[in-house]
Amino acid sequence: MIAGGWVNHLWQSTVFAAAAGLPTIAFRKNRAHVRYWMWLGASCKFLLPFWLLIGLGSHIHWAAGVTRVTAPAVSFSAVRIAVPFDATAPATPAPGSAIDWVPGATLAVWACGFAWIALIRVRGWLRVGAAVRASAPVEIAVPIEVRAAPGLLEPGVVGLWRPILLLPDGIAERLTPRQLEAVLAHELCHARRRDNLTAALHMIVEAIFWFHPLVWWIGARLVEERERACDEAVLSLGGQPRDYAEAILSVCRLYVESPLGCVPGVTGADLKRRIHAILLGRVAGDLNFAKKAALWVAGMASLAAPVMIGMMHAPPMRAQSPSAAPQKFEVVSVKPCTDVTLPSGGGRGNSSPGRLSTGCTTVAYLIRSAYELYGSGHFARDPAYPPIDGGPAWIQSDRFAIDARAAGAPSEGTMMGPMMQTILADRFQLKIHRETREVPVYDLTVAKGGARLTPFQEGSCTPVDFGNGVPGTRPANGCRQVIGGSGPVREMTAQGVTIDQFRKLLFLIMDRPVIDKTGISGLYDFHLEFGMTEATPMLSTEGRPVFGAPPEDPGGPSIFAVLERQFGLKLERSRGPREFLVIDGVERPTAN
Repeated sequence: MIAGGWVNHLWQSTVFAAAAGLPTIAFRKNRAHVRYWMWLGASCKFLLPFWLLIGLGSHIHWAAGVTRVTAPAVSFSAVRIAVPFDATAPATPAPGSAIDWVPGATLAVWACGFAWIALIRVRGWLRVGAAVRASAPVEIAVPIEVRAAPGLLEPGVVGLWRPILLLPDGIAERLTPRQLEAVLAHELCHARRRDNLTAALHMIVEAIFWFHPLVWWIGARLVEERERACDEAVLSLGGQPRDYAEAILSVCRLYVESPLGCVPGVTGADLKRRIHAILLGRVAGDLNFAKKAALWVAGMASLAAPVMIGMMHAPPMRAQSPSAAPQKFEVVSVKPCTDVTLPSGGGRGNSSPGRLSTGCTTVAYLIRSAYELYGSGHFARDPAYPPIDGGPAWIQSDRFAIDARAAGAPSEGTMMGPMMQTILADRFQLKIHRETREVPVYDLTVAKGGARLTPFQEGSCTPVDFGNGVPGTRPANGCRQVIGGSGPVREMTAQGVTIDQFRKLLFLIMDRPVIDKTGISGLYDFHLEFGMTEATPMLSTEGRPVFGAPPEDPGGPSIFAVLERQFGLKLERSRGPREFLVIDGVERPTAN
């Protein structure tokens, strides 16, 4: 996953840099500082993954009163274009595969390059720091502190937050007054522009992405444009082109260039081109209204596009849509379960038509019941239900007992679903929305050689959809759907099920959702025995499924091998959309 994420981030940053660099051609006759900021934006993109902006957008709710909305297909397609490479790299190799040493070797190479770049930067900073410590204050009438240091280091601005102008000792005797004035004007321009701070940002980008040629090319463009911007500023202030050019050449002859990009001096960039431009004495024009508007629109669009994608994946939803005019309870009592004599339950308690008694249960279970188990007004459980994301810890631990009475005789499904949503909104101040995210999944496909399934024998038993109906009920002669076994070996029996129902059963024991991509219809019988692995972490405790660490000895072939050998089916690691229930706000209930 990490490797795929890096590849996607590099792809996005490269495309963004190209998109930011091409327009600089259209601005070549304008001031250099315009092109500088365009290149700086391309550099900063390497430090800003799009997924951060998409995540920000996913928390912005652009509509209200929608109880269930699926993310538009266009937004998911946009994500796939922006993220073309599969970010799913299994944490452990698939059963029977060799250990993949490529990620570790790649990380080691990157770490060596990062350490080398960091070492070069530290050496340069130690050299500059030694010059600062050996310097002494100089009385020059300029807005920042000026210090003179022994040695041959060229004039430069040092410091990110409180910059000082560091001059070499004796520079006033080596330059004419007009030349010194031009050099000071150049350095003060660097200080006003905060070039040392922006250069430090790009140095971080170079250290992290040292392997990317485009990063170093952007760095060269930044130095070139910042020096040209300062040259234009000096000439705009009335500096004489000849004196200024001679000052730069004198500094080049007498002093050594700054060892760090965040200590901007006088002699950077293509010196020949700079001197030629200075002697011509031409200062580029400012932006007209059309170009300013185009830059603003492009900048806002580059930030707004990923945010909009995130918003499209976060259809807002309050605990109940006011436009739906939901049926409400006439009387509702909500009590915290502080008394040990209160009965405990799983959200159903002793209910009857028109009366609801949940017993002691958590708010998290009530949310699950209201929006998933009974969200449609009747029981319909899917093992791949949306996980709950967000909310305080107490919704998983504190228990409450709800007793309510409704007019008429609404069913238990209506009371535990739509009507419970109203209680959660009114008494717990619940605000919630659904959000679609791309997550690791298993694709259930047909293996090479074709499927080898056992067709269901009509009349042998009555097919049952375990995910729908009334909890705890089972028709006479109902088909078996059992997950059990002892020791490290587990077994699954499923009679008269579709492939979609079978993949739901698989998700009960797998470490990620299973998506049916077989295209097979009909009813089939399954019986398989498999060894416990990290991909099937389900254990059995007193007949209840729980998850835990697999044993060291799986005791049998993995479920991957069993499915392929016995049924001609294959589980492949992939990525796909999954819905999440995201809690935006919830409070402990108000007193009765």
